[in-house]
Amino acid sequence: MKRISNGSYSLYAKLEYHNRFGSIKDRPALWMLWHARQNGELDGREIIEPTSGNTGIALAGIAQEWGYGMQAVIPKRINVSTKDVINFYKAKVLESDDDLCPRVKAGGTAQSLALANAIIKGRPGKFFMPNQYENEANFRAHYESTGPEIWRDTNGRITHFITGVGTGGTITGNAAYLKEHNPRIKVIGVIPSSETHVLQGLRFLSEDNTPNVLKRRMSLVDEIVKVNDEAALMGVRRVYRETGEWIGPSSGAVVEVARELLHDGNYGVAIFADNGTKNAGLYREKEILTNKEIDNAIARWPLPNIKIGKTEV
Repeated sequence: MKRISNGSYSLYAKLEYHNRFGSIKDRPALWMLWHARQNGELDGREIIEPTSGNTGIALAGIAQEWGYGMQAVIPKRINVSTKDVINFYKAKVLESDDDLCPRVKAGGTAQSLALANAIIKGRPGKFFMPNQYENEANFRAHYESTGPEIWRDTNGRITHFITGVGTGGTITGNAAYLKEHNPRIKVIGVIPSSETHVLQGLRFLSEDNTPNVLKRRMSLVDEIVKVNDEAALMGVRRVYRETGEWIGPSSGAVVEVARELLHDGNYGVAIFADNGTKNAGLYREKEILTNKEIDNAIARWPLPNIKIGKTEV
């Protein structure tokens, strides 16, 4: 973790873009596939998953290393860089008409799930869908790994946990573990302020668009805070110029909420889910950083974020 505040409170960021395939979604992707393989659900099958990007990248990378085919059903509005990385790992990209996050209620605009399910139904026995929106392994990945790491690295001093909300695995898995150790810890979820947003990976929550992974343990979340695009992108700029860290828009939203909520004596941990390289085009368009700053950051974090080593449990 890295300290990103020197004020009257302590704010540390957990830099999840150092994971093997570049985001916090490496954790649930690995757990879902490992459990599926242990249970024989992957035997002779190809993986298919609706995704807003990072889970698809992680699944595709692991699938390639483990020798499985992969298809990612992804909303058209997701940036080209994300799709290019999925393709790099030899996965097939199928586009749907969803916005930035696949919706989770059947019918209506739930195009990604509908397309994935139609493909599965048309070829029985060929595909396995992890379904990150329903799969309990999404929660367990964070309960068993991220939460313990945060508790250990803060020596139990954490008072606030702040993260973006997409499928709900990150916030509920960490909340469950941390609150078991200290029920007074405040858990804050960050979501977009409207359905039309640029915060890839975050979900505008509504009654018909809340994943079951989140619904099961929503009571563990103390507060949900909405953030608009402008504030999130200002957070990206602030973090880069103050710390040199190169973060995605969802992390910009998280850091702005943390700065607003934390007070004297608080010890906060914020999740920085991925880096900013996939969003470099957006940052140039919105003039969030100078072209030189963006070029320097991309040189440090090129796409895809390939690291040496194999992905195993």
